[in-house]
Amino acid sequence: MIAGYAIAIVILLMMSAFFSGSETALTAASRARMHALERDGDKRARTVNQLIANRENFIGAILLGNNVVNILASVLATTMFTSLFGQGGLALVLATAVMTVLVLIFSEVMPKTYAITRPDSVALVVAGPISVVVKTASWIIKLIQMIVNGVLRLVGVGAAASPLSAEEEIRGAIDLHAAEGAVDKENHLRLVGALDLKDLTVEDVMIHRKNIYMLDADLEPRQLIMKALSSPHTRLPLYRGEKEEIIGILHAKDLLRAALPLGGDVSKLDLDSILRKPWFVPETTPVQEQLNQFLARGQHFALVIDEYGELQGLITLEDILEEIVGAIHDEHDVQIQGVRPQPDGSVNVDGWVPIRDLNRATGWDLPDEEAVTVAGLVIHEAQTIPEPGQSFVFHGYRFNVLRRQRNQVTGVNVSKAAPVAEVD
Repeated sequence: MIAGYAIAIVILLMMSAFFSGSETALTAASRARMHALERDGDKRARTVNQLIANRENFIGAILLGNNVVNILASVLATTMFTSLFGQGGLALVLATAVMTVLVLIFSEVMPKTYAITRPDSVALVVAGPISVVVKTASWIIKLIQMIVNGVLRLVGVGAAASPLSAEEEIRGAIDLHAAEGAVDKENHLRLVGALDLKDLTVEDVMIHRKNIYMLDADLEPRQLIMKALSSPHTRLPLYRGEKEEIIGILHAKDLLRAALPLGGDVSKLDLDSILRKPWFVPETTPVQEQLNQFLARGQHFALVIDEYGELQGLITLEDILEEIVGAIHDEHDVQIQGVRPQPDGSVNVDGWVPIRDLNRATGWDLPDEEAVTVAGLVIHEAQTIPEPGQSFVFHGYRFNVLRRQRNQVTGVNVSKAAPVAEVD
């Protein structure tokens, strides 16, 4: 009789361990990997995904099964110890102590530890049996859920908070793995950069009009050709009169195709016939939308205008890609970053440098919500156009103004500010 009780208790503890491990594995299983396995035809992964899709049902079924077997095991243990030691407090104390230790070690800690170390493989194994339990106990689970929801409403507990969006979940996973060292800095910036595109506008990533390499359409043809060939760019805006009056875009390949047949007599070059029509886009266009337009139109170059139609800058497909992969340089690029690290750990920055580029280069976290460039950030925070030699501390960084040209801050030295205690 005692042996029968002991065997039954062992079986019930094993069932409890199965339920506990199953809960941990199914909760911690990677949805991305399960989705990939299901796409490859794995039926077990499909069952896992079905369970995860209705998490409340499978957790309810597991908790129901776990509590039933644990309570039954405790009853059998009490009966067994009573038959051994008779009625009284000793039997109850021994039954409680022994079952607490057995359940805690063999039915909770051990199976959950095993499951959390290999959640995907364990989830694939237990998905079938748990699916049967969920279907069998579905009516009981629904009744329990009705009671739980009713009690929660009575005590004034509102609806559950909205779950994280897919983007927030992905971003959180990337940040977590980066903090743990599983993702290096470069890959972290690339992955986060792809997610950040939807939060940027063309104004945030464009080349400012002051840094656009333009050509005067009224130049002599030979001079125009020489300037075009000496430029590191293949697409050049041409203006006539004022620089705001862009009449077309000159492509280096179009220029060569037109110039070669002339046999050196470039005075006959018909410039207007090879100019491409400029494409103007508003500065408020989301970068993600602009990327889609580049891909749809098969173009890599657009001029940026403000609400009044004034030229503000230009944007290329490369500018957008650099927001994801970082700076792209080829053998013709002039690699002037405008960011020059100093021996003391500070950085000399040209005023036109975008804050995002400075953050990428240094690993800092300067805000770019209110200003696009470093000079813009200094002016925004200082609420004035500072003079050379002035110093400001904000957002945990010290900004020493180095140069100013008219109303423009053209050079700043930036460093991490000393803690407040040290300053005092």
